[in-house]
Amino acid sequence: MRIGELAERAGTTTRTLRYYESRGLLSARRDGNGYRAYDEADLALLRQIRLLQDFGFDLEETRPFVDCLRAGHPSGDSCPASLEVYRRKLDELDACIERLRAVRSQVGAQLLRARIEASAERPEQPVCELTRAGEARDD
Repeated sequence: MRIGELAERAGTTTRTLRYYESRGLLSARRDGNGYRAYDEADLALLRQIRLLQDFGFDLEETRPFVDCLRAGHPSGDSCPASLEVYRRKLDELDACIERLRAVRSQVGAQLLRARIEASAERPEQPVCELTRAGEARDD
């Protein structure tokens, strides 16, 4: 298939495919008239790259998965180098989650403080005796 068809099937652009090619993640063969030619294996590589990027992996982190697929493995995450990238990404995500929890705690504390200060600044509303219908009277 040509680059336009590959881009369409992968849900990306030809510009992106050329960029991946320049980074060594995708390699095009040339057909008789010089056009780039791709096959289903290239589509599988692109789907792997896009899935990982959707998960927050940067482009370079996808390289071990691409290499694994190119080596003939059925999935890009069945090689030791890919598993190591997963481990590093999980560590990174865990650290990010902890930072977010700390920020959430601080924002919650700030909200509580602000609410307490706001309620202390409001003058007490006068109570109208007529609105106390069911309350006991001191008469």
